[in-house]
Amino acid sequence: MKKLFFMIMLFLFLPKIEAQTSDDNYKEPIVKAIKTIESLFKVTIKDKDGLLKDKELDYAEWRIRQGNLDVSLTAILAPFDLTFFKENDSTYAIRKFEYARRSANIGKERLEFLTDLYPNLKTWEIRKADLKQCIIGSIGLDKAPPMPKGKPILTPKRIYKDYSVENIGLEIMPGVYVTGSIYKPYPLKGKAAVVITPNGHFGDGRYRKDEQLRCAILAKMGAVVVNFDLFAWGESTLQFDSTLHRNSIAQTIQVLSAERLLDYLATQKYADMNRVGVTGGSGGGSMTMFLAAIDNRIKVSVPVVMTSSHFVGGCPCESGRGLHLCGNGTNNAEIAAMAAPKPQLIVSDGGDWTATVPELEFPFIQKTYGLYGKKELVENAHFPKEGHNYGESKRMAMYPFMAKYLGLDISKVKNSKGEIDESTCVIEPTEKLLVFGAKGEKLPTNALKDIDQLYALFGEKNEKVYEVKK
Repeated sequence: MKKLFFMIMLFLFLPKIEAQTSDDNYKEPIVKAIKTIESLFKVTIKDKDGLLKDKELDYAEWRIRQGNLDVSLTAILAPFDLTFFKENDSTYAIRKFEYARRSANIGKERLEFLTDLYPNLKTWEIRKADLKQCIIGSIGLDKAPPMPKGKPILTPKRIYKDYSVENIGLEIMPGVYVTGSIYKPYPLKGKAAVVITPNGHFGDGRYRKDEQLRCAILAKMGAVVVNFDLFAWGESTLQFDSTLHRNSIAQTIQVLSAERLLDYLATQKYADMNRVGVTGGSGGGSMTMFLAAIDNRIKVSVPVVMTSSHFVGGCPCESGRGLHLCGNGTNNAEIAAMAAPKPQLIVSDGGDWTATVPELEFPFIQKTYGLYGKKELVENAHFPKEGHNYGESKRMAMYPFMAKYLGLDISKVKNSKGEIDESTCVIEPTEKLLVFGAKGEKLPTNALKDIDQLYALFGEKNEKVYEVKK
């Protein structure tokens, strides 16, 4: 009797197993389907952010494809805008879907597809031309109104040991000004190489110490160097609030700013436009790759901590215009390869998305250079123990590369020990680098301040919903 009572109580308190049927569309908690996948494929799937909590899915078990883990996970997670990242052969992590970010194995898969897509130079050149036209159209450069014919605003020149600095405000479109600084060799004799150096999202932008060091050393070596503000960043905020930096048109204005600064330099007798280089880190690395891909004037490029097959830049100023959808899908590794066969140094590190460059992206880019018989013209400087920055070691890799291919005199910046010495550069306070004054009191009266009017200059309408800080 006691035994019968025990069995009845055990049955009552056992978890109920409800059979799934078509009556409720075979609905079940997504965590159950994930456990099934873990069991089938002998893997661990982590959900450290609780993204799967309380989520249920119709036909969940039916979506699992035995023998294909990636397809199964995608089928289960995609309805909730979730995705997965492979951490190692047996561990996966659940993440929110990000259009700009994929896992490294997906990047590898894409590069393998692209390699088969153009096995020879002829097919690559066709692909490259199509990508170039699409990138220009996606950014909107083909719709930009002409640059006004007025002279740029130039501040008085500051002279330091072997170089000078002056600030520039250039009207790139009616009422739209790009602000930056021009570093020149001093004294400047004859024609000089040109380096344009877009900055990334590193704190104070072009006012940072490492930005100034980079520009000053290149100028001392013999180059005219132009550094400029991002859109809605630095002095650009006098026209457009910083919240607007995440509008897609930021990408348009930033690339256009670089293009029109080069247009201006092309009118100056001191600029040798047959020797033009570009280098920048992070978001500036993105612009470095874009410019080298679409502007034939660029002869040497050094993208820093940005070249990746699985991350295209999380800021709309890097990926907001959809250029990575060109050619039925491209990525920054292929865009970097578009610089071939011009000299290119790809700088990467172990602390961000460029950690895979030596094994994944660089061999792909080098193979593209190989189609021209120019593998030796692309190099990779990898810093496995460093993180996301354009720090000293990365600059020390860039300087000799630029010197070699732009014909600069690196001996001018070396000390008695033969080391490149940045201590001879002067770090200016922010106030000295401003074009329009500490409070923007010198901003031209025609300066455009309406984001909707800015879109209208390109024949577009601003569709972004945003809040402007008061």
